[in-house]
Amino acid sequence: MAIPTGSGSEVLKRADARGVSNSEIKLIDGANANYIYTVLNVLFCNSAAVDELISMYIYPSANSSNKTELLNGANLLASGTFIWNEKIVLTGTDELCVICASSANVDVTASYILQDWS
Repeated sequence: MAIPTGSGSEVLKRADARGVSNSEIKLIDGANANYIYTVLNVLFCNSAAVDELISMYIYPSANSSNKTELLNGANLLASGTFIWNEKIVLTGTDELCVICASSANVDVTASYILQDWS
């Protein structure tokens, strides 16, 4: 992605995934080479009565064979909440994905800034 020049927009947004289980979910699906996503935080809420292991990773440039782990098998207590408060920057077609280790019922919400330079 080139360094943007000219006008663009900057909007605060939210991405939600309900009932995340042991199938990968794209929380943010980079759709445009001229987008910059600044993820402010990600909240995981376990709706089940059993502990769960959660993972979160990035596929740079939507390359599904080359993921970058951000959170790998973190313990989410039964009926508990985990907050990822580290900032993450995604550009262009990067994808932010979440998954649980087993059949689960975890809700995930991410707050982010979308900068559109298209």
